[in-house]
Amino acid sequence: MSGGKLFVDTNICIYLLNGDTNVADLLNNRYVYISIITEIELYAYHSNNEAANKALDEFINDVNIINIDKSIKEHSIKIRKYSKLKVPDTIIAASALALKLPLLSADKAFKRIEDLDLMLYEPFTT
Repeated sequence: MSGGKLFVDTNICIYLLNGDTNVADLLNNRYVYISIITEIELYAYHSNNEAANKALDEFINDVNIINIDKSIKEHSIKIRKYSKLKVPDTIIAASALALKLPLLSADKAFKRIEDLDLMLYEPFTT
């Protein structure tokens, strides 16, 4: 893949799995990273529809899943203390920071995180 590396928030994955072609274009030819938290959220959120589950399984197989290590844990605690974001969001942000990757998200709350390279996605709504 020639488009570089990108850390992706859960909401972006949901947009992609729901057929958002703008997200698909953004992720095309990139190495995509997600947190183990995102994987858990996706499987908890997604329906029991067989086709949807197959699409989710294929997506999960195509991305790099980052587990929580000591560095991510420490970043997450620091972020939580000053930003008051929910713990899953702090883990996602901490993972992007630890890997020194931009975070693609539709969540404006991530703007509160110091030194985070945030790519804010604004979905098209009708």
